[in-house]
Formats: sequence, structure tokens, C-alpha cells
Amino acid sequence: MGYHGWQGNPPGTGDEARRRIVEAATACIDRLGLAKTSLSDIATEAGVTRQTVYRYFPGLPDILTAVAEAGAEEFAARMERHLATFDTAEDAAVESVVWAVRTIPREPYMGLLLRAGETDSFTAGVTSPLSFSLGARILGNLPVDWSAVGVTTDADLRGLAEILMRLFVSFLRYPSTPPLTDDQLRALVRRWIGPALRADGGPDRSS
Repeated sequence: MGYHGWQGNPPGTGDEARRRIVEAATACIDRLGLAKTSLSDIATEAGVTRQTVYRYFPGLPDILTAVAEAGAEEFAARMERHLATFDTAEDAAVESVVWAVRTIPREPYMGLLLRAGETDSFTAGVTSPLSFSLGARILGNLPVDWSAVGVTTDADLRGLAEILMRLFVSFLRYPSTPPLTDDQLRALVRRWIGPALRADGGPDRSS
């Protein structure tokens, strides 16, 4: 079943084997840095051969994607704590984009796909149905009266999360030239997203 090695402690299932390979990759990245981490390093860390790793992951980019996904929950928890300081739909939406654009590139695991040049893998991960559901959960947990702005169903929250996530992915993959400051990015997003999330449909009240 491909359980040769494993430092004398073979995993009981394929899912456990993949989890242990991801943990080994995370340890290698922490110790060696992303640029110096190879598939051979990961195999050695896990106590298996390269051929065994290939049974569970097609290649190093796939392992990096799995490492990034493993860090998504912790990242989401920090995002939710940050956004909990905003109590209007407009502010929460705007700040979610600004915070993600500024934070993700510095993340040890979430940002590693961008730093490794694996932008297609990054985009596929962030724009997956699972990620949209996670984003909707974050929005739903905020101290915001979503129904006041017409966001009344789970599908509405998921749709809003998808729009916001696709927006920050665009800024991450295709940065503005010259780069926008936080305030400039905040103003741009507020100008075009804000009107849809104001209870009275009125003008921008942030100025």
C-alpha cells in the first residue's frame, strides 16, 4: 500500500499519509526556507522514498498547495478577529480586501505559493468552493447586520465572499502600477463596492 519506511510508524490510511507528508514539508520549509526545500528533503523528513511521496502527490507544487491549504483555517481565524472590529457591511467588506492583500504575501504558508511563483495554484485554491464557504463563514460571524443591506441568505453571504475573494486575488496577482497605498486601495474598493453595501444607499460616509 505504499507504507514502506515512515520511520517505522506507517500511517493507517492514505489521508494520514498525505497529512504526514504535508507536515514534513512544513517542517522543511520552516527549517530550510521555501527556496531550498526539495521533494527529496520532504521525503527524508517523512522517512520515506521519493517514489512513496509521488504515490500521494504528483509533484512539489501539489505539496506546496496542500501546505498552504493547511494554514487556511488559522489565517481565517486571524482575519475574522481583525474584521470583528468593524460593524458595518461596507467597512467589513472593504477591510477584508485590504487586509488580505497586505497580509497574504507575508504569510509563512498561505503566501508561499505566490513567493514560489505558483500563482495558478494559489488562484485555484483561493477561488475554490471550499474557500468561498470559509469566506462566507467569516462574514457571517462578524457583528454586522447583513440583512439591513439585503444579504439575507447563506447563498448571499457566499456570493459576497466570492466577489471579495476574487477581488483580492486580482490585486495580488496583478498589482497596480505604481503600487497603491493601503488608503488608496481602501478608497478604490470603497468607491465601487461600498454603494452596494450601504443600508440607505447613500453616499460614502467614511470621509
